[in-house]
Amino acid sequence: MEIFIRYSRELVLTLIVVFAFTTLVLLLAGAPPLAAYYQIFKGSLGSWVKLGHVIRVWIPLTLCACGLLYTFRINLWNIGVEGQVMMGAVFTTFVLRFGMDGHMPFMYLCAAFIAGIAGGAIWALIAGYLKIKGGIHEIFAGLGLNFVAQAIILWLIFGPWKRPGIASMSGTELLPRELWLSYVSHIRLSPVGLTLVAIAIVVTALMLRYTKIGLYLRAIGSNLNAAHMFDLDPRVYMLVAMIFAGGFAGLAGSIQVTGVYHRLLPAISSNYGYLALLVVMLSNYNVWVSPAVAFFFACLNVGSIQLPMMLQLDSSLSGVIQGALVLAALAVHAWRMRSKRLEEQAYHE
Repeated sequence: MEIFIRYSRELVLTLIVVFAFTTLVLLLAGAPPLAAYYQIFKGSLGSWVKLGHVIRVWIPLTLCACGLLYTFRINLWNIGVEGQVMMGAVFTTFVLRFGMDGHMPFMYLCAAFIAGIAGGAIWALIAGYLKIKGGIHEIFAGLGLNFVAQAIILWLIFGPWKRPGIASMSGTELLPRELWLSYVSHIRLSPVGLTLVAIAIVVTALMLRYTKIGLYLRAIGSNLNAAHMFDLDPRVYMLVAMIFAGGFAGLAGSIQVTGVYHRLLPAISSNYGYLALLVVMLSNYNVWVSPAVAFFFACLNVGSIQLPMMLQLDSSLSGVIQGALVLAALAVHAWRMRSKRLEEQAYHE
């Protein structure tokens, strides 16, 4: 209970700092703050259709956040999650192209999701292998692999998988409807996607709290040197964490292809991998808080579209709020840690 109260206090203080900063930015830009916040709210939660848009963003964002919880638990910065989403989409599209005739769609969709998970996991495994064998920091390996994944998508779209008679940034040929995830017609929301993300949240919570893998990840992340005393090989568990993270990111890529765009696009990841990093940090690496923070970020992404249309403001304001959230969270955390150190010093004196 004490931890919950402390975290709630930090969260409230963070939100106050963020909205104060954002309000100042709006005032300097000559925009009415209350009207801007109202338009963001209206643009994201103003109707069932808009709520459906928000949830379509929330699903892959939450999946990526679930995967990142594994790597953060062992102190790995999996910046390559963006590329893992892309490769999940590539592997998914590869399988679905064999089912373009519309026969046995369920079998192809199942195979495509397995391939997407494998594609993301393999891409993450490469970054992990470069770290433990080549000594390349996971941040640099991940960033490099992100660019490679983007280049592969562009090559496929303009090369082997280009649309008949044309190659453009609009992506590959549209998949037949038989290979689309079923969705609620009014809000175009896939129950399959919601089910998968719910399973991902529960599995991640159980894995990190109640299994040996979760215990070992925490132990290695807390004290790398002490892990050797208990015969734990950090390299093995680093790869395990990367596989889980890449698998969830690859699943997000599969949903982007089958449930949202129905084809492979250059921007198939929609920067959800990078955004998920902010989600996990702001949620203080808590598996149950992450979905709520992801929902807030999804509302910002969708609702900010209203700003140019209604107030002639740039939609990048949502990026300002997201950046302010992270900076404020880090500032509040640093302030709390400093206060704790001063209290300990005063106690010892």
